[in-house]
Amino acid sequence: QVQLVESGGGLVQPGGSLRLSCAASGSIFSINFMGWYRQAPGKERELVAIITSGGSTNYADSVKGRFTISRDNAKNTVYLQMNSLKPEDTAVYYCNFGLGVYLYWGQGTQVTVSS
Repeated sequence: QVQLVESGGGLVQPGGSLRLSCAASGSIFSINFMGWYRQAPGKERELVAIITSGGSTNYADSVKGRFTISRDNAKNTVYLQMNSLKPEDTAVYYCNFGLGVYLYWGQGTQVTVSS
């Protein structure tokens, strides 16, 4: 079984920064991609950023230039550096890993951007 554990969420003022982490444990092999999604109250879950096994990245237009996704393969960990945060970035952030034919999700971490 595979477990994803997220950390790094919290309350931050507009313009501030946060770094999210998501570490996978268990039977880890053949990671196809790692990604971050978010879900704000009353809205559908949306893709924030994704990084493939080859290192290619893709971002939602709303976060381009402000967020950076990265990974540490040795630690089976993916990161999301979030800068210049805005109130509209407030959401529960979820990581997911594509392992073989399976998709795993973290439990979510709350990010609140407010003054």
